[in-house]
Amino acid sequence: MWAGAWQAPEASDANNHCVERFGWQGESAKLPFMTVTDLNLLAALDVLLAERSVTAAAKRMGLSVSAMSRTLARLRSVTGDPLLVQAGRSLVPTAHAERIADRVHAVAQEALAVLGPTSDEFDSASLDRTFSIRANEGFVALFAPAIVAAIAAEAPRVRLRFAPKPDKVATPFRDGTIDLEVGTAGRAAPEMRSQLLFRDRFIGAARQEHALFAAPITPDRYAAFGHVAASRRGAWNGPVDDALLELGLRRTVVVVVPSFFDALGVARQSDLIALVPQSCIHDGEEKSQGVRKFELPIPTPELAINVMWHPRVDMDPGHRWLRQMLFKGCRTSALHIAGV
Repeated sequence: MWAGAWQAPEASDANNHCVERFGWQGESAKLPFMTVTDLNLLAALDVLLAERSVTAAAKRMGLSVSAMSRTLARLRSVTGDPLLVQAGRSLVPTAHAERIADRVHAVAQEALAVLGPTSDEFDSASLDRTFSIRANEGFVALFAPAIVAAIAAEAPRVRLRFAPKPDKVATPFRDGTIDLEVGTAGRAAPEMRSQLLFRDRFIGAARQEHALFAAPITPDRYAAFGHVAASRRGAWNGPVDDALLELGLRRTVVVVVPSFFDALGVARQSDLIALVPQSCIHDGEEKSQGVRKFELPIPTPELAINVMWHPRVDMDPGHRWLRQMLFKGCRTSALHIAGV
């Protein structure tokens, strides 16, 4: 409490004060006084209605399951409604909970914006918050260390959670489960904001003594060898196949793996050729990575890597700072990858 600041009255006194100050009448005058800590109930209710699971809600809020169960009990007492009821092995919202869910989420977000610092008052050193970033394994391996270091230097109480990218649905952004996504824009939801993070391009990679390097690499020679493809969705074809097809050529993909680093691992220990972004292989570190990179003999589209977020957090000071740290960390990593 600030020195000399107004002291919060007892609940009964607060009700009387509100009746006198705001002219509340009838049932309005009987509203229970909500302390500052009760605002946590609003956030908890928002998360519980979104997750429909005490365990999942506890994990998302950084609480124990027993603490979240007690919070749900308090919410039931305050609202006079069960809110979530058992249906088999899961919980489902009551009719009342369904009716108020959207309002709860809107009010919770508004309270966060109102009670958070303005951009002029923002202090990253005092920021105590968890951010979730959806990105593939390659981005995490290459860029997470620099991003974490940049954030830790300015905001030691901030926590990061890197989440996998099973799909591009926007629901986790709308309900606040995910704060940022990194990747190609693709077919994201129309309301999503995006900003170019960096540009990349495809190159080829094979083991150091591969027969491909015995002569100039032409489209015909490139297509003649076996290949390993990287695709999270298990696709056998990619941009390079379209370019080869225009020349009347077709490569043979022998193996499909989930990530580009998996593809490099296969290429390192076989005669298969990998197609990976240039950022996957640091300049001057080919030998330590056990592969040799080469320029593709056919043109492929440039890779535009974007950072994406939902407009509801567009002006949030903490979120804007997070985006700045992402750019800072990526610049640092890019210089390291380029050998600068």
